[in-house]
Amino acid sequence: MCSANQPEIVGAVPTAPVQDQLTTLFYFPTAIYVVEKPEFLSTVKDVSIKYLKKVKSERKLDDIYPVYMTETLLQDDRMGPFATYVAGTAWNILQGQGYNMAPFHTTFTELWCQEHHKHSAMEQHVHGYGAQIVGFYFIDVPENSSRVVFHDPKAGKVQVGLPESNINMATEASNMINFEAKPGMLMFTNAWLAHSFTRHASTKPMRFIHFNLAVQMASPQVCPAPAEVV
Repeated sequence: MCSANQPEIVGAVPTAPVQDQLTTLFYFPTAIYVVEKPEFLSTVKDVSIKYLKKVKSERKLDDIYPVYMTETLLQDDRMGPFATYVAGTAWNILQGQGYNMAPFHTTFTELWCQEHHKHSAMEQHVHGYGAQIVGFYFIDVPENSSRVVFHDPKAGKVQVGLPESNINMATEASNMINFEAKPGMLMFTNAWLAHSFTRHASTKPMRFIHFNLAVQMASPQVCPAPAEVV
C-alpha cells in the first residue's frame, strides 16, 4: 500500500501501452557456432587419453583445482584430420562474418585436452595474444557435468542492466548463456567473447578439447620466371 505522503518523482511520466509496431534492427551481433562431429570422437579420445596418462604420471590431482590439462596435441599425427577441419571451419566463420580472409590462413596457437573432476570449474576469461577464434570439442560428458557459459561482451550493458523477468529465457536482457555439452559436440566463437564453465558435479570426469586459433598472412605465390626465348 502506498503512503499518501509518498513524494512525487520528478520527471516521472505516466506509462501507457504503446500500440506502434517498432522495426527492430540488430547490429554488432555475438555469434556462437555449434556442429555435431562424432566421426572425430574415437581418435580424439584415444589421443587425449594417451597424453592425460602422461600428465597423471607426473603429478597428483590438485584438491583445489581438480583438473588435468595436457600439453598440445598438435604434434600427434592422428589429430591431423580433426585439426584441418577445425582450422578450415574457423577460416569460414571469419570469412562469413565479413572479414577479408583472402590474404590469411588460420593457425593454431593452442589445442589441448582438459579433464575436469568433481568440483572443478573454469573462471570467466578471454584468450588474447592474437587469438581470433576459440572453441571446444567435447569427448566425455557424464550426467551432472559442467555447462559451458558465454558472457555478454558489452560491459556497459552489463553495468547498467535491469533485473531479468525470466533468467531461464535467452533474451536481450541476458548477461550470459549456457549450453549443455554432449560427446561429439564442437563449438566455435570469437576469441573476444568471454567464456567459463560451471562447477562440475559428477563423480566421473568430464573431458574436452580446448583450442585457440589466430591468423597469419598467407605465403605469396612466386611465379616462375618466363623461359628465355632464343
